[in-house]
Amino acid sequence: MAGGQVAVIDYGMGNLHSVAKALEHVGANRVDVTSDPQIILAADRVVLPGVGAIRDCMSELRQLGLDEVVRQIVREKPLLGVCVGMQMLLQHSEENGGVEGLGLFPGKVSFFGNELYDGEQRLKVPHMGWNQVKQTIDHPMWHRVEQDARFYFVHSYHGQPERNTHVAGRCHYGVDFAAALIQDNLFATQFHPEKSHTNGLQLLQNFLAWDGRW
Repeated sequence: MAGGQVAVIDYGMGNLHSVAKALEHVGANRVDVTSDPQIILAADRVVLPGVGAIRDCMSELRQLGLDEVVRQIVREKPLLGVCVGMQMLLQHSEENGGVEGLGLFPGKVSFFGNELYDGEQRLKVPHMGWNQVKQTIDHPMWHRVEQDARFYFVHSYHGQPERNTHVAGRCHYGVDFAAALIQDNLFATQFHPEKSHTNGLQLLQNFLAWDGRW
């Protein structure tokens, strides 16, 4: 069943309408924006979005008991983490004085810094706008997405996984950073596919077709 049922985890952090609409646009049969563990666990695939401060995101996720739901999901079915949803999958973030993440990827989340340069040009933080992503592995989620395709980013912190084997794509903004992470049936992006036009919609379409294997 192409697309099947998708659950977008709603833990009270931001408007998830654009994510749901984009998934429907590329062929999801049903999209539930929900905090109900039963609906999330019954879905064919799950999206963990995230915007704003990671401390608030982790706090709300834990308060609703959805941190354990995410841990169960990653053992069973495809999961897509987006933006702060990707950062939460790492062990620790420097943001808000230090926040413990879900620890599904060994590694940390670091601040770009206030003195970020590309050559002699000082770069603004947050990193906001379009940037190229260099795919570092061949993966079903990159199907029909060209090498160095451009995606839309909005973030001041970036993921630094300990293992290169967990990196599916890289980006450069003053420093090299992980733009996409992969482990088993878990794929996560620092960029926003739902705001990335053709390339982002292709990636979401790939997610609907992906069975979690590669």
